[in-house]
Amino acid sequence: MGNRHYGFILISDEKWWRRLCERVEDPHKVYAFVRRGQVGPVNAKKLLFYVKRPVMQIQGTSDFVERIAGNYQKLWERYGHETCLKSYKEYIDFLRGNSKATFIRFTNFHKLEIPVSLELLKRILGFSVMPRGGKYIYKEDMSQIAAEGCIAHGKVRPQRIC
Repeated sequence: MGNRHYGFILISDEKWWRRLCERVEDPHKVYAFVRRGQVGPVNAKKLLFYVKRPVMQIQGTSDFVERIAGNYQKLWERYGHETCLKSYKEYIDFLRGNSKATFIRFTNFHKLEIPVSLELLKRILGFSVMPRGGKYIYKEDMSQIAAEGCIAHGKVRPQRIC
């Protein structure tokens, strides 16, 4: 198989997913996904956005730019405008007392026309529960997810996720 770090599945609450979708005006601009602590992909080409319960689907994709982790105040000052958070206070509340944060920067964001179900992900990727911190995936697995996800919905051509 190819590069095991080709894609990374980011986990999002439905609230933050909806807010991100509202925030993205130009999909080609750079945006940032915030995580508590120092976690997330270090190198990847693509990001897949998995929305947790009750949705439990991959709902979007983007190109990975970089992961920046460190002091929460410095990160907010430099990249806060790229997030879906509305204020510094909301950011602080989101961090729940963590002094470290991670900003996962991305571009070319788009919602999938056909979301990818958890059942399909589990079958292709071979896990029983979505890992809480996200998961790296191979390019071949991303291609299979795109192809099988569309076939299951009666589409002739796979949607472009990789």
